[in-house]
Amino acid sequence: MDKRAEFQSFDTASRPDQGTPRVAALRDCFPKLGVDGVLVPRADAHQGEYVAPCDARLLWLSGFSGSAGFCAVLKDQVGIFIDGRYRLQVRDEVDLDIFTPVDWPKTKLETWLPTALPKGGVIGFDPWLHTMAEIDRLAEAVAGHQITLRPLAENPIDALWSDRPPPHDGKASAYPLRYAGSSAVEKCSEVGLDLAAQGVSAAVLSLPDSICWLLNIRGADLPHLPVVQAFAILSSTGSITVFADPAKFVDVALPDQVTLYPLDRFEERLRQEANSGPIRLDPKTAPHKLRMILAEAGAEIDEGPEPCTLPKARKHPAEIDATRAAHLRDGAAMVRFLHWFDHRAPQGGLTEIECVCALERFRRETGALQDISFDTIAGAGAHGAIVHYRVSEATNAPLAPNTLFLIDSGGQYLDGTTDITRTLPVGDVGLEEKQAFTQVLRGMIALSRARFPKGLAGRDLDALARAPLWAAGRDYDHGTGHGVGVYLSVHEAPQRISRASDVPLEVGMILSNEPGFYKEGAYGIRIENLIVVQEAAPIAGGDARTMLEFETLTLAPIDRRLVVSHDMAAADIAWLNEYHARVAKALMPLVPPEAQAWLRQATAPIA
Repeated sequence: MDKRAEFQSFDTASRPDQGTPRVAALRDCFPKLGVDGVLVPRADAHQGEYVAPCDARLLWLSGFSGSAGFCAVLKDQVGIFIDGRYRLQVRDEVDLDIFTPVDWPKTKLETWLPTALPKGGVIGFDPWLHTMAEIDRLAEAVAGHQITLRPLAENPIDALWSDRPPPHDGKASAYPLRYAGSSAVEKCSEVGLDLAAQGVSAAVLSLPDSICWLLNIRGADLPHLPVVQAFAILSSTGSITVFADPAKFVDVALPDQVTLYPLDRFEERLRQEANSGPIRLDPKTAPHKLRMILAEAGAEIDEGPEPCTLPKARKHPAEIDATRAAHLRDGAAMVRFLHWFDHRAPQGGLTEIECVCALERFRRETGALQDISFDTIAGAGAHGAIVHYRVSEATNAPLAPNTLFLIDSGGQYLDGTTDITRTLPVGDVGLEEKQAFTQVLRGMIALSRARFPKGLAGRDLDALARAPLWAAGRDYDHGTGHGVGVYLSVHEAPQRISRASDVPLEVGMILSNEPGFYKEGAYGIRIENLIVVQEAAPIAGGDARTMLEFETLTLAPIDRRLVVSHDMAAADIAWLNEYHARVAKALMPLVPPEAQAWLRQATAPIA
């Protein structure tokens, strides 16, 4: 078995030993900047979840490599704000003598700052790296505490970062219409008409996945996320001006409605748009700098939702069909991996990295893999309790007998993006682990089986997945599900299954269904399938309201050996048996003979 990975590095990204000198160097800049502190988010100017190495300022400063978080660097303390996914990870990656982890969002920056600066002060921030909503909320909250926010003309970290990597120069490519379902001209026209109906003359787009979806293009500017980093101004007439490196587009024939300018023309063109009528900015996604530019130019700013996010989330039937094909292919690769795992693990000496490389190899052997959709999370034993654990050469652990192994992974294919988590036994594990696994499985099945009225949001369904854990006095500190794109972001907004999500679920939205349980220092359990919202068939005796349900897209066995069947309701066992029958029927023709026998056993009904 090849023990190399093409798409994932196992280098140690964190440099906690550099935290002290780098924080000291940043503090040395405070007098010149006229500030008492600086905010350092994990963000770039596009406000997406993923950042290029050249924009990983939080990682450079602190050593923290998680996908969400930020620092508040003051003269006498540094708070590093992380959510429940990273409360364990952050302790291993930063110098705790310098950085104090703050449990966010339980403790918000707007409540932490007044305590940290009881006499007030000036906080500097890079206006490209914070959304309008973030700055508005923070400014309002701290105004009564003699704390002011100061936008900085330059990011002070950039001057200190002597070996900062250059931006990636990946090329754009056309995305096939057979997968997209609608042409770029059709999409621009439809979104433009929607803007016109709202009395908006143009919208500024800052999210690369929105721009790539709108123009039916893909790129290679970010790890595992096939986007072109760009800004755009979409007119209500359907014409669009794109700002990016023109050299990236040499292989793409853009429609006549698209004008391409270098990125350094963006601010100039924004100012020219100021007198054209109301201009849409989304406070939740647009960097604060865009409002500064337009306000200085006297523009009428219309604050509202980014116009592409919902149309992008409502997948075209062609996108859903393509995604089903991607999941078939990915499911066959997963079966090959699971079969390999069951033979390899009992031999001993198996490591987390070897598992990552094996799974990637099976996906590559499909001949269709473009990339992985994120760095594979492969947590043996206690590492499984680190929700977004990233294995490195330094942390690579063996899979010990009688423990659990959690593997969360996905593939990027032209026809779809996958994301799947399975928890596997290495030998025989204890009853405690099996009972926890069964509780997680029951929650996952409850959400999979849900029927619900049109108009409900993710927050209305989140409890379905948690209820079996709650009944056992347990819970998990992450959302139950995130949106997923089609050969785009594996974490797509705005759809979510979360207590915090008020976005109604609509037909065509693809989401993850991934409850879990994590016992610090012992094990982690997560089971994840992707699901798509569809209209539910009427039920005799029901009323006339529209009901929705989920189709499960992911096709791979769930480990029956970890199921405590007498803790399962009959309906849950029936769902699992039906799911496994579907998995076997779909994948049996796609896997080699030696894996077929394993698949037959892995999907055998539970009595």
